[in-house]
Amino acid sequence: MNTLIKIRNLSVDYDSHRVLHDVDLDVYADDFLGVIGPNGGGKTTLVKAILGAVPHTGTIEFAPELYDGTRRLIGYMPQQSNFDRAFPISVRETVVSGLQAVRRMTRRYSREDYAKADKLLEQTGLQSIARAPIGEISGGQMQRALLCRALIADPRLLILDEPTNFVDNRFEGELYALLKELNERIAIVMVSHDLGTITSVVKSIVCVNGHVHRHSSNVITAEQLDNYNCPIQIIAHGHVPHTVLEPHHH
Repeated sequence: MNTLIKIRNLSVDYDSHRVLHDVDLDVYADDFLGVIGPNGGGKTTLVKAILGAVPHTGTIEFAPELYDGTRRLIGYMPQQSNFDRAFPISVRETVVSGLQAVRRMTRRYSREDYAKADKLLEQTGLQSIARAPIGEISGGQMQRALLCRALIADPRLLILDEPTNFVDNRFEGELYALLKELNERIAIVMVSHDLGTITSVVKSIVCVNGHVHRHSSNVITAEQLDNYNCPIQIIAHGHVPHTVLEPHHH
C-alpha cells in the first residue's frame, strides 16, 4: 500500500500544554480516514501539523507524488469559523483563490481557471450565486464554496475539518456521495463530530484524544470509545449494527 504521509513521534505543545503526544500515523493513497475525538483532544491540531501550520517535534514525511515541484498537492477545507467572511470577495473569486499557490508567479488567474471554478460551482449547486459577496451567503453555501476552493488545484490528498457544519441534510448526502467518488482517485482525511454518519462513509477511523489511534474498522461503539478514554457520547435510534474494536495498549 502506497504511503503518502508518514508521521513519527509527533508532539505539539500550546503554551506549555501538550496537545498531541508521540503520534505515529500513516496516511495511504487510497485512504478515506474519519478523524474523531472530544473537543480539545487535538483533531484540528493534527491537521494543522500536517499542513505545516503549527510548530511540532517529531517528523512528517511526504511522498514524492504529493509534490508538484515545491508545491504540496494537498487541498484543505478549514472550519468555516477560520475563514474571513468580511473580506470583500465574491463566491467565484473565493473558489479560484485556491489556485494562489499555483499562480503565485503570475498573480493572475486565467480564463481556464475561472472556467474550472465555474464547473465546481455548478457541481455543488452554487452557480446562481457565483458573483455574490462571500459574506452574504448562508452557512451551507459557504461550506460548499470552501469545498470547491479546496478542490480547484487538483489535490492528491484532501483534508476537511468539520465539512458538514451548517449544511442541510440534502447537501450532506450529496457531499458524502461526492467524497466517495473523489476517493476513487485521491486520499481523504475528514475531521468530524458526526459519529452517526461518518462511520457509514469513511473506510477507517482515527481516534484523537492527546494520543492518536488508527483502526481498520469504519464503525465505532461506546465500548471502544471507553477503551481509549475518549468522552464522546453516541446517541442512536433503533437497532444499530456495531463492531467492538481491540483496546489500545500504551
